[in-house]
Amino acid sequence: MAGHLNPEEKFNLITRNLQEVLGEEKVKQVLQERELRVYWGTATTGKPHVAYFVPMSKIADFLKAGCEVTILFADLHAYLDNMKAPWELLELRVKYYEQVIKAMLESIDVPLDKLKFVKGTDFQLSREYTLDVYRLSSMVTEHDAKKAGAEVVKQVEHPLLSGLLYPGLQALDEEYLKVDAQFGGVDQRKIFTLAEKYLPSLGYAKRAHLMNPMVPGLTGAKMSSSEEESKIDLLDSKEDVKKKLKKAFCEPGNIQNNGVLSFVKYVLFPLHGDFCVKRDPKWGGDKVYTEFEEVEKDFAAELIHPGDLKASVEVALNKLLDPIRKKFETPELRKLTNSAYPDPSKNRGLGGDDDELAPSRLDIRVGKVVSVEKHPAADSLYLEKIDVGEPEPRTVVSGLAAYVTQEELQDRMVLALCNLKPQKLRGIESQAMLLCASIEGEPRRVEPLDPPEGSSPGERVFVEGYETGKPDDRLNPKKKVWEKLQVDLKASDECVAQWKDKRLLTKLGQITCKTLKGGNIS
Repeated sequence: MAGHLNPEEKFNLITRNLQEVLGEEKVKQVLQERELRVYWGTATTGKPHVAYFVPMSKIADFLKAGCEVTILFADLHAYLDNMKAPWELLELRVKYYEQVIKAMLESIDVPLDKLKFVKGTDFQLSREYTLDVYRLSSMVTEHDAKKAGAEVVKQVEHPLLSGLLYPGLQALDEEYLKVDAQFGGVDQRKIFTLAEKYLPSLGYAKRAHLMNPMVPGLTGAKMSSSEEESKIDLLDSKEDVKKKLKKAFCEPGNIQNNGVLSFVKYVLFPLHGDFCVKRDPKWGGDKVYTEFEEVEKDFAAELIHPGDLKASVEVALNKLLDPIRKKFETPELRKLTNSAYPDPSKNRGLGGDDDELAPSRLDIRVGKVVSVEKHPAADSLYLEKIDVGEPEPRTVVSGLAAYVTQEELQDRMVLALCNLKPQKLRGIESQAMLLCASIEGEPRRVEPLDPPEGSSPGERVFVEGYETGKPDDRLNPKKKVWEKLQVDLKASDECVAQWKDKRLLTKLGQITCKTLKGGNIS
């Protein structure tokens, strides 16, 4: 196809659906002379999920436009980013990424022979590259390094030096991979501008940068490997896909932060050129759309029901995932998956603690109190409805009536433990536990925990260092898992929620309480 395209047509194909391009004129100039050389890098940390089809579909565009494309498995970056990938697992995760991304590309009919695959440590440990790291570190300030990685590198109160090195290494990769442009998400924009600023200072050319928009996850926020409910794993079963899509945020008529609709726009249309909405004949039957704007328009006008949209995406998504699932049914790839991503609840010693009691087993989520009233059978109890990112709010019975007014609780963002066995309290079933800090005394003091500002219902809360563990579907009350883990849940002297001195976090930051320093959390 590329041989039949003129430079302008190639440019339009290369840039379609991108949110931003830095260096448009450079790209156009190169296309007048030869094919564009592009690289896309991915740090080999958590398991790739279905949002990876967004860059994969753009890579398909690049190849159709005749680009020479390099895929970088950034293993050293994975370690530098707050050790998201332990050193002993780096090699295994590179192998997993290579296999699963090649399977993704094959599932969308991208020819692998036109791609170049490179591992970061194959060139990033060379003498020349290492000297350039030192040269660059003598120019980049701590402020610029921290700012550049703000949306990519995990942010902590006292950052490690490794995280500050990360953006500079990504900039140097452009020179050592000999490309004209780097492709990535718009969340990497600050790293791209750092590269544009500093590479010329080393005597290297300034590259162009092609940026994808950030596609919302199923909860409405960014799809993340550490947010179990926000993502569909590439190896999830059809049952899991159905279950997660059923929970996905997809409000009738709402086209904002709609991960289901975004998947149609950024994956299905670029790959297939159309999209079929499957409907019951009594509602007009199936309808094939050839323009995404028409899908969006009909959904906004509530001519497409969220249930029909989800069911249609489910069919299309399973067609993409089926060949990947089949490939990973082999004993060799099953073993690779389990070795690269060991289950912390089944393997001792990986986290340095008794992993049978890993805090990742707790399903703690951000919630929003949508209604609160006194329990009809007990004035000392509240009856609350809490939105935890599911189609229906959960009923929660709490003992906050003596400490917080109904007005203070209404519409408040809170934390809820969602995988305890439901139990009846004075005749009404409580379906979750509202987590609070408390200090015993006369009087006893209690405060609900606060998620970071900007949090959304359903976002997962995890303990620092236990980001990849999967919560139990239901905590076994006979095993006393919650009771054993709860003993080590405290508020620090800075009012930060912690488990064994490790912070409780969401993707937006740490969990806190208002005033109860040293309080117990339960």
